[in-house]
Amino acid sequence: MSRQTIVAGVGMIPFAKPGAHAPYPEMAANAARAALADAGIAYERIEQAYVGYVYGDSTAGQRSLYEVGMTGIPVINVNNNCSTGSTALFLAHQAIRNGAAECVLALGFEHMSPGAIGEMYKDRPSPFQRFNEVTDALVGQPDIPLALRYFGGAGLAHMQQYGTKLETFAAIRAKASRHAANNPMAVFRNVVSTEDVMNAPVLWPGVMTRLMACPPTCGAAAAVICSEDYATRHGLDRRVRIAAQAMTTDTPASFGSRDMRELVGFSMARAAAQQVYERAGIGPEDVDVVELHDCFAHNELLSYEALGLCPVGGAERFVEDGDNTYGGRVVTNPSGGLLSKGHPLGATGLAQCTELVQQLRGQADKRQVEGARLALQHNLGLGGACVVTLYERV
Repeated sequence: MSRQTIVAGVGMIPFAKPGAHAPYPEMAANAARAALADAGIAYERIEQAYVGYVYGDSTAGQRSLYEVGMTGIPVINVNNNCSTGSTALFLAHQAIRNGAAECVLALGFEHMSPGAIGEMYKDRPSPFQRFNEVTDALVGQPDIPLALRYFGGAGLAHMQQYGTKLETFAAIRAKASRHAANNPMAVFRNVVSTEDVMNAPVLWPGVMTRLMACPPTCGAAAAVICSEDYATRHGLDRRVRIAAQAMTTDTPASFGSRDMRELVGFSMARAAAQQVYERAGIGPEDVDVVELHDCFAHNELLSYEALGLCPVGGAERFVEDGDNTYGGRVVTNPSGGLLSKGHPLGATGLAQCTELVQQLRGQADKRQVEGARLALQHNLGLGGACVVTLYERV
């Protein structure tokens, strides 16, 4: 049995810098309440909940939802690095499509600390051991934080092969700031120019400045999804459905290709996108708006190519021609993306979902992509997992 999945409600809270936010149960509960209110249903109607977070103790999902209600439903905690929120959505979507439930909540939140992301547990093998070995061999730079080494190294590989300029990454970050200026949920709403980004403090000479990296962020987002029959019976909003979704993980190419772009998930993303396009019977040229995983400006550029928005090697031209913003071929990250909206790891995938559902409903205010009918979401977690989701206005 395979059923249509409707996104009946979405919600999120304004993202904030570490230390400028409420405790995680309050953030998560407020996002869940916002999604329930948007769907127009009570928590008692939810049959299952999938709750994503990366930095937190076990059963923090239950702790958060107990603030909303204690109905005895299954609550499944999810941790899949930066793709945690969309993994929660993936599991919720499976439950609906396979008939395990009729109405499900996907919730993601994160309480982060200031500074670069690091490994939490030093007394056991790291899940990034193989990633670090390849990175050490290809780029060195052991004093640079690990995420910067991964994605900076991938951007450097693109620069070396195609002559991509550092200014191109700066232009991506400047574009993100212009989009986020119209998003009241974004942590950074100040507009910066390409020159501002280039003149920011240097994290890796010739490769990255501080403004090319997303900030540590705290926040929460949620979605209520249900079967089409359930939405019809209960008079819920049926305008947006999940047309296709795919989740992939690493293949031998991630390590064996000796290419930093592969290490940070290029083939994972390409495979997931291709599966989605094939299942939906469309091509990337049909997509109107995209929320993609721009944890670094470098990864946004790589993702244009992985998702088929432009040819491999053509991302710099794509940026220079303005095809990644309003008036171009496809609007990417109208929310401001991770670079400006922020990246609370567990919440990111569901914040992307919220933005795209609002776009397809015509509720995105000054960020609205006119006539948007197909919206693509790309959420990447190193280690690894990539979730690509296609939403359709029906």
